[in-house]
This record gives sequence, structure tokens and C-alpha cells, in this order.
Amino acid sequence: MEFFWAFVIGGAICVVGQLMMDILKLTPAHVTTSFVVIGALLDAFGIYDNLIKFAGAGATVPITSFGHSLLHGAMAAADEHGFIGIAMGIFELTSAGISSAILFGFLVAVIFEPKG
Repeated sequence: MEFFWAFVIGGAICVVGQLMMDILKLTPAHVTTSFVVIGALLDAFGIYDNLIKFAGAGATVPITSFGHSLLHGAMAAADEHGFIGIAMGIFELTSAGISSAILFGFLVAVIFEPKG
């Protein structure tokens, strides 16, 4: 049943994103940033951790999890280091994802001809 719920929740998040593009005519960049903010808001209200416990990878793989990680790390570091901990915590939990995006973006730009 864990795989079933992961599939259903992850698929539902994708369906919401597709509907945002089709009905609201939002660009993929708008949908992505909206999902990051939604993930952070759900974490602020303590909902996203429960969603992760219920859906597993269905909640940790989509981009909403990135917003959750940003806020989760910032709040944990803020409790420990104060105001400066906010900036430290944001990069502590998400540094692997950010570093990978930069590295693979660079490699793709080197291998292929960018059009912009």
C-alpha cells in the first residue's frame, strides 16, 4: 500500500501542476515557484511532515519537498544559531540539490549549444 499512496499523492501533485498550466495559463517557472512556496507553507503549518509519513516518496520527490526542506532547515538552524542561522539552515539541507542543479546545468551547457 505504501507504493500505491506514493503513486497517488505524487501523481496528484503533478495533476495540480498540469491544471495550473492548462487552466490558469501559468508557465512552468510559475508552477515550480508556486509549488516551492506551497511546500514551505505546508511545512510552516506542520502539514508536510505528516504528508511525508503518509505518502513517502510521493511527497519527497516533487518540488514541493524543496520548499519544505528550505523552511525546515531554516527554522532548525534559527533555533540553534539565531537570526544568522536562517541563511545557514537554508543551504544546509538543500546544498546537494542546489549543487547538482548547478553542476548538471553547466555540463549540459558545455555539451549542447544553448539557445539563449
